[in-house]
Amino acid sequence: MAFPASLPFSGPSPKPHPNSISNPKSLKSLDQKQIILLLQKSKHINQVLSIHAQLIRNGLSQDPFLVFELLRSCSKCHAIGYASRIFHYTQKPNVYLYTALIDGFVSSGNYLDAIQLYSRMLNESIAPDNYLMASILKACGSQLFLREGREVHGRALKLGFISNRLVKLRIVELYGNSGELGDARQVFEEMPEDVVASTVMISSYSDQGLVEEAGAVFGGVRRKDTVCWTAMIDGFVRNGEMNRALEAFRRMQGENVRPNEVTIVCLLSACSQLGALEIGRWVHSYMRKYEIELNLFVGNALINMYSRCGSIDEAHKVFDEMKDRDVITYNTMISGLSMNGKSGQAIELFRVMIKLRLRPTNVTFVGALNACSHGGLVDFGFKIFDSMARDYRVEPQIEHYGCMVDLLGRVGRLDEAYDLIRTMKMTPDHIMLGTLLSACKMHKDLELGEQVAKALEDRGQADSGTYVLLSQVYASFGKWKEAAQVRAKMKEAGMQKEPGCSSIEVNNEIHEFLLGDIRHPQKERIYKKLEELNRLLRLEGYHPEKVVVLQDIEDGEKEGALAIHSERLAICYGLISTEPGTTIRVMKNLRVCYDCHSVIKLIAKTTRRKIVVRDRNRFHHFENGACSCGDYW
Repeated sequence: MAFPASLPFSGPSPKPHPNSISNPKSLKSLDQKQIILLLQKSKHINQVLSIHAQLIRNGLSQDPFLVFELLRSCSKCHAIGYASRIFHYTQKPNVYLYTALIDGFVSSGNYLDAIQLYSRMLNESIAPDNYLMASILKACGSQLFLREGREVHGRALKLGFISNRLVKLRIVELYGNSGELGDARQVFEEMPEDVVASTVMISSYSDQGLVEEAGAVFGGVRRKDTVCWTAMIDGFVRNGEMNRALEAFRRMQGENVRPNEVTIVCLLSACSQLGALEIGRWVHSYMRKYEIELNLFVGNALINMYSRCGSIDEAHKVFDEMKDRDVITYNTMISGLSMNGKSGQAIELFRVMIKLRLRPTNVTFVGALNACSHGGLVDFGFKIFDSMARDYRVEPQIEHYGCMVDLLGRVGRLDEAYDLIRTMKMTPDHIMLGTLLSACKMHKDLELGEQVAKALEDRGQADSGTYVLLSQVYASFGKWKEAAQVRAKMKEAGMQKEPGCSSIEVNNEIHEFLLGDIRHPQKERIYKKLEELNRLLRLEGYHPEKVVVLQDIEDGEKEGALAIHSERLAICYGLISTEPGTTIRVMKNLRVCYDCHSVIKLIAKTTRRKIVVRDRNRFHHFENGACSCGDYW
């Protein structure tokens, strides 16, 4: 193994730390145990350097006990490079010194160095102990060195270390991290019940999307601790099982197991994706009650949760309360303001961030450019875009070009948007071309819309959304034959339009609705409310946007198809289930159609309610007959 080149330690002594020993003779009056204690108390590498310099002067630099403690102290002070140099000058290092440095490499994430040093130790015929085996297995598992890990497993069997709990645990971890779940399970089942091993298996199964298998292991653990519960909740969240994540947390509470900050962040992630604001608020109040620190990790998750649940004022309040803020904090807040229609505030925060000399990242520019797009700030958007590579050495990626296409499309500069796509260095993705196709629909540019749709087809990027959009473009011009042909193509390709699904949180429960849903226990009251609203909307002058319905059917049938869209059912349920004046918050998996957008503006006006809808693109804050998106989304 090649260690970093270094100079002998006989050179000038390092500059002493204020709390270090400054008198070179001071170690002479101390015995070995006292020096070890002094090293263990060191909190800064300069203190260790000072002690080491004196050990060299006093002829103690080869004492194995002192070298062992020096290596550990360097690792503790994040000076693994200096630890390597100490080891390099150590004569005939024993297994404990190898273990100390290997453990230091593993702790600092230098897994390859750990494995190379282990190989060198074996070549020098030094037998490992069980602690070193556990450490090197962790290195193999972390770096996904499966072949080397199997060799270590075999050596552990040969040396009789396989009965050691920590060694077995690392073997389960190795195979689990490497996706070898059969091997992991075999070793796991050889162990007595162990909550840590069970937690490793839960995480391993969750990593591979095997939530049911993870749940089966979890169910078999009799005494679950916080980490075990958190692993299961995290597994649900990472695999899209948000409701099950929240249900697991309720059970965790029922068993009086207190969550840690990782649990809290997992829960906030679930609330973010479900739009479960009330549950998110409860988690926040729980944090206050049990004095869970509002650090960067938790604070950023809270900002994200409130932003994605449409409560941007609460997100900003958390931002203001945070003592420390990093780039991620600013990115999350800027993106939240942007998606909630607060473009001016997002741009102002971007300026503040730049003044504070926080270096913007790819994510920062996506948030700022989205804000420009949602606010129609074309000139400022180009100014930010041009500054990326010039001022910050951040090369624009596909998502940044996508923001610019959206910005140009929003203001009707479709030819410029198409030119930008054709002249950029990278191949456009289906999201970017879909954005331009949507702009063609909005600005009724059939010719360019057909070109964009053809480009998507030629690249094999056309999905159901492409065909639906193009059909709607044709339908908006009354070209029913062409719209039907597009639908036929979609059918031939085996594609189906993704079904719309809307959810609403009422009394800490998530209620989901599909198009024309009749499964809800309150369906009769919901549809009665829907009929009542339809009568009121007609009095307000509402006329359905029938072109949204792709089929060439009678107008009366089209009106009926529009009236039962999932977001309308969710809003009706909100109206009958909440007190007057309560804000209604609905999450939809697809883009809100034009007709529903018009209807929700009128519902907000006639019921004097604020209605917040999060669709696939952004948030819509409806109030007094208007929407925060300015009718472009």
